[in-house]
Amino acid sequence: MSQSSSESGSFPATAEVLDLRARFRTLHVDGTFVMPNAWDVGSALVLEDLGFAAVATTSSGYGESVGRADMTITLDELLVHVEALTAAISIPLSVDSERLFGADLAAVARAVDLLASAGAAGCSIEDWDPSLGALDEVGAATDRVAAAAEAAHRHGMVLTARAERHLYDPQADLGETIARLRAYQGAGADCVYAPGILAAQDIGRVVIETGAAVNVLARQGVPAVGELAELGVRRISTGGALAHHFYGLLRQVAGELRTTGTYPHLRG
Repeated sequence: MSQSSSESGSFPATAEVLDLRARFRTLHVDGTFVMPNAWDVGSALVLEDLGFAAVATTSSGYGESVGRADMTITLDELLVHVEALTAAISIPLSVDSERLFGADLAAVARAVDLLASAGAAGCSIEDWDPSLGALDEVGAATDRVAAAAEAAHRHGMVLTARAERHLYDPQADLGETIARLRAYQGAGADCVYAPGILAAQDIGRVVIETGAAVNVLARQGVPAVGELAELGVRRISTGGALAHHFYGLLRQVAGELRTTGTYPHLRG
């Protein structure tokens, strides 16, 4: 984020950035694509090299990479992170932007503007308030989605609205989550996302009853990509799983080196 852009409130986008945003929006129109989550520049470059059409950030994975807990990264820190990734890759980047760092609607919109200035093709907004350990009231959450969507669309960005209930309560009522997703779509969200839903029949119900572009979190218990495509899911992401697996493997291999003095998993 340049100081001049931040101070002036002007967020001009290059033709290249506008093209990336158009490409990202088109991905949500038809078919199914996988959008893995990178936690640093190196992982983003690997994912691009593997041929993925777009990548996302991960709040928990980025936090882990800098020794911080999830939901403790500041907006300024996230902007530096996003700028580094968008400067390194040539595919669209969607930002896991948690609650969009806004205590009020103006702050939510301002955060979207700043993410636009950092080159993001899309961003997300969640309805879980970690300071209260509870979901936002649906009306207030919908207003926040509307503010974020209005700002995102001014920049040609894709806004994803997340209903977080099932991450914290796997037995939560699916109908209530779908009602939230429908409200968020009505407020302008381009993609809806309820992480934590696992069963194919539940995912299919979300797709049918929202009629929206739906993102699904890939995790154990979730159907494979081919089956999700048959259900009509548009987008599949990995959240912090790739980062957690990477650091878990590091701990395993380095721990073996430390405790046994052997290194069968190390390659040149």
